[in-house]
Amino acid sequence: MSEPLIQYQNVSICQQGLEILEGVNFELNKGEFVYLIGKVGSGKTSFLKTIYGELEIHSGEAEVMGHNLRTIKQKHIPDLRRRLGIVFQDFQLLTDRTVHANLEFVLRATGWKNKVDIHMRIEEVLEQVGMNGKGYKMPNELSGGEQQRIVIARAILNKPELILADEPTGNLDVETGRRIVELLREICAQGSAILMITHNLNMLTEYPGKVFKFENHHIEEIKE
Repeated sequence: MSEPLIQYQNVSICQQGLEILEGVNFELNKGEFVYLIGKVGSGKTSFLKTIYGELEIHSGEAEVMGHNLRTIKQKHIPDLRRRLGIVFQDFQLLTDRTVHANLEFVLRATGWKNKVDIHMRIEEVLEQVGMNGKGYKMPNELSGGEQQRIVIARAILNKPELILADEPTGNLDVETGRRIVELLREICAQGSAILMITHNLNMLTEYPGKVFKFENHHIEEIKE
């Protein structure tokens, strides 16, 4: 059995001196699809932020893909983030450049140098998310669903073992949201673990996975 990608033991998470979550025990293994649910302000996004080093762990033991989050040095956080894919609800695409240029920016920032390799990888991920032929477009020329597909393409550029999706369907209509979840499920089937925040509880029955609920400063797995 391989090591878990994420392992939290009795973790406490604070923000601005206030305890957001306490006694967090959580494990995520390769290829798992896991939902995080709970009311607004229950700590879901804060939890994700600790995984990619945006927010410090207050106490307890926390490891993400071999990095100890209690002792990780600032200079090693970029290395951790290179091994993750992050899908934001509000896209966060660079609006002043084309889809292709958005993706090229990420590849160059993560050490890719060869122009041919860069072009080929961008074409691969655009095809994977059903957006081939759209590389020349500007983000504002795309629908919300198309922009989210580009965000997912960006997240999988470096073939990450883990993708964090913070309400990826939050700004989309139901049918478009469904297609985005189906795309994430396909990526999961190819080997990436997915950790997804959602308020759409219908997704849980339509596309089953492990479910963790955030409530009263705690996280608890919801069993069938």
